[in-house]
Amino acid sequence: MPWPSRKRDKEAVADKEESDAKIAKTEEKASDKQEEEKSAKPPAGKSTSGWKNWKKKAPESGGEESKITYCHWLLKSEPESRLEKGVDVKFSIDDLKAQPNQTTCWDGVRNYQARNFLRSMKLGQQAFFYHSNCKEPGIVAIVEIVKEAYPDHTQFDKKHLYYDSTSKKENPKWSMVDVQFVRMTKRFIPLSEIKVHHLEHKAKGGPLKNMMLFAKQRLSVQPLTQEEFDFVLSLEE
Repeated sequence: MPWPSRKRDKEAVADKEESDAKIAKTEEKASDKQEEEKSAKPPAGKSTSGWKNWKKKAPESGGEESKITYCHWLLKSEPESRLEKGVDVKFSIDDLKAQPNQTTCWDGVRNYQARNFLRSMKLGQQAFFYHSNCKEPGIVAIVEIVKEAYPDHTQFDKKHLYYDSTSKKENPKWSMVDVQFVRMTKRFIPLSEIKVHHLEHKAKGGPLKNMMLFAKQRLSVQPLTQEEFDFVLSLEE
């Protein structure tokens, strides 16, 4: 398993292109934590990869977030070296590809909402691997969930960067999943390009109008609807 943990929400690093890029890297406030604990797990669906006919699919629901079906994901990780408490937290797509069987545990998440999303992931679902907190953030690859949520071992390791003294083995607070590299996207899909479509869809309607990448910029584990995944994937062509 990779050391140290590079996948996390605790630092809540905003992408440099966003307006809150200089927000301090701290855990969510108590009020956010309470809200996140109450949040329901999003239902998961079957992962598919087709995108060309996304406009023919059923229109987006106008209901609450709890009614939205999430079946894909976006996972943020830092491709550039950055020391946190003396430990380099870098973990790029090349680092993932270098792991045995190109597989790693997605450990170190210390945000309740992100943890709940991890626990909602289903075997075989796909996620975008997103380079964050770097010169040009964006989507670089697709990964697959190859093991569903199980206790994150780093929470019990006193020497680990993300040790949590309040978590007990009989009732672990934090979970992780295993992900495996599937393929690189046909081209790098920058945040700036996705944002252009998000703003257009927000004004005129479209699949990216409520994309969590812009609604909750600091969350490093994010759900995607089928329509959002398909549209973003279509941008690689």
